[in-house]
Amino acid sequence: LVDHLSQTPVQIKDVHIDAKAALKLNVLKQISKKNGITDWELNADSATLIKDQNRAELEMVTVIFYTKESKKIHLKSKKGVLNTKTHDIEFSKDVTVTYEDAVLKTQQLNYDKKDHIIRSESHVTLEKRNSMIEADTMITWLHDNLTELKGNVKGKFSEDFTLQ
Repeated sequence: LVDHLSQTPVQIKDVHIDAKAALKLNVLKQISKKNGITDWELNADSATLIKDQNRAELEMVTVIFYTKESKKIHLKSKKGVLNTKTHDIEFSKDVTVTYEDAVLKTQQLNYDKKDHIIRSESHVTLEKRNSMIEADTMITWLHDNLTELKGNVKGKFSEDFTLQ
């Protein structure tokens, strides 16, 4: 390459070619709708579309999930994998889910688009005000605003604790 203004060769350093990527994006924004109703809005700082695998590897992910009542559930994670065919999503590394004043933390969480649910098969901690509950697994039906915790469930609750 030559800089046409000064006629000096341009040196390109530290070029990395990713043979598995079909496309790399610095920013990704995607909205998923079902019957004209928004299920979720996803943003990622970067996305790598993987050749022949129907997947996008995401970095620094934020998602807003919507309930039937159009309430917002916010999710953040450092990494994610979006199935570009089914729109199912796997989240990993410091996953935080916030709904009103309740905060759920885990290291891994999956979203199932067909059933509009999120689930974690790894340890979860749910905090709200001065209360906390932990469990081995969790599933949330987003349209029904219902969460089920299972396995070694324990916690501490303040007098004003409610999950509604």
